Formats: sequence, structure tokens, C-alpha cells
Amino acid sequence: MTTLENSTVTYEQLADIEREFEEVETEILRQQYEMSRPLYEKRQALVSQIPNFWALVMEAAPPEIDEHIQPLDSAVLLSSLMSISVRRFEIEDGGKGDPRSVAIRFEFTENDYFEDKVLEKKFWYRYSDDYTGLVSEPVAIQWKEGKDLTDGLLTAVKKVWDEGEGPQQKKVGKGKKERKPLTAAQQALKEKMESMSLGGVSFFAWFGFVGARISAEESKANLEKEREHARLRSEGKEVPKDEEEEEEEEEEEGEDDEFDDDDDLEIFPEGDDLAQAIVLDLWPDALRYFSTLFIASPSPSSPASS
Repeated sequence: MTTLENSTVTYEQLADIEREFEEVETEILRQQYEMSRPLYEKRQALVSQIPNFWALVMEAAPPEIDEHIQPLDSAVLLSSLMSISVRRFEIEDGGKGDPRSVAIRFEFTENDYFEDKVLEKKFWYRYSDDYTGLVSEPVAIQWKEGKDLTDGLLTAVKKVWDEGEGPQQKKVGKGKKERKPLTAAQQALKEKMESMSLGGVSFFAWFGFVGARISAEESKANLEKEREHARLRSEGKEVPKDEEEEEEEEEEEGEDDEFDDDDDLEIFPEGDDLAQAIVLDLWPDALRYFSTLFIASPSPSSPASS
């Protein structure tokens, strides 16, 4: 444990308090979701009667979302987006999962670019020693001939995922790492990414975001370990280090820049941030974003201001 200068308090103790606050906020979110669901259903019944409601909401989206929408993306969304919805699927029907896990669903009419009428992307909230947040799986889009807005990126990352290959690093001994050779699919994806400017990648490449490779089992074990360590610290007891933690510390000391690019096959690095922007901003404030389009343009029947 690391003690603060001139104090008996440790950084770990402060982190434990932060974690307790986080757990309270998570429980509030769980209750808020259940209480607000009928209101969101009522809102959806109303806005479904407004032509292009969700397309216009996306047009007025905040910068955190708008910066990822390219001109062709905007044309598709404006012409065919029918609905957006968010659900916290791990707590539906009495589920006891994490309310921060979300599914974001887009519904479309017929368009010139893809066959799908529904695109839904799920995000799971996961824990590891060095990452806590949203992870996902690639979602395939059935592009029409010559209309792939991601220029093959989404198809390539889906192929890598379907191979079942995990991280590119493997342990070969205490404190040592070695990069595994790329598979043919991984190499093809890497070359595709290198040939493109990912700064201008399509919004639809977001459906290929993966994030950290953390399974549900690993996440559960990491969370239980953290809670047990917090309990020991609260009782003034020593927290034991397991062999894996000691190995990881030695690895960190011996790491060089060669192994700093675990995410070099991520086609949409800000995918979790975009998901949070939709879930925490665009979705709950959709009425406000829709209204902003008309505030400066009063209807002809409105009396002119003097």
C-alpha cells in the first residue's frame, strides 16, 4: 500500500471510498431506470408521430457525437433513421446485473446503403486490474453492393472477432511478454487501417468497437477481489499479493514501447465514449435537442415579437 506523505492514510483507502460512492451511484441508476421506463415509453409513443424526429435529433447532436458523423453518414441518418432506443439489458425483467451495461438500438427504413432495418450494439460494463468500463462485440452490417461506408473496416474487424483470437501478447515467463504473430485476418485488418485515415472514419465503424478483452468471469473475479481487499483494509488487515500481481509488477518494470499498442487493431478507439454520449446525453435529452432546431425559427402562426 502507498501512504500519503505526512499521513497514515493510503491511496488505496481513498480509492475504497471512491468505490463506495460509485456503488451508491450505481444503485441510484438501477432505481432511476425502473422508475423512468414508463416515461420513456410514453415519450416514444409521442415522438413516433413526428416525422424524422430522431434524424433531426442526430442532426442537432452534441459535439461528442457530431464529430464522428461524416457527410455520407448524415445523409443516411437524415433519410432513413426512424428510431433510437436505449435499454439496460442486464437489469431487465428483474435481472441483478450491472445497470451500466447498455444496448443501443437504431431502426431504419429502406435505404441505398444497407439491408438491415435494425442495428443494435450491446456494451457490457466490465472490471479488470487496469481498466473499468464498457466493452463490446462487433456488429455486422449487410452492406449493399459498393455501398460500404466503412470501406471494409467493419467486415474486417468482424472477421477477426469471429476467429476468436484474443490479445496479441502472450506470457512466456515471469516478467516477460512476447507478441503473438498476427493471423491472416488480423494482418489484413492492420493493413486496411494503415491505408486509411481513421480520423475521418464513418460513424458506422462504431459498430465494430470492441474495447478491452475482459470476459464476464474475469470481471466478476476482479470485482470480488477488489471488494475483499477493501474489506481487509477497512479492518486494518494486510492485503496479500497473489503471484499474478507480483508478475504484473515485474512486467511493468520491464516493459518497453514495443508492447504499448494492444489496441492497434481497434477501428473506433473512442467507441465507449461515443456510447456514453448517446446513453447519458442524446437519449435522455432528445426533446431538448429536437427543440433547439426550432427555437430560432418560430412557426408562421406564432405572433412576431415586438
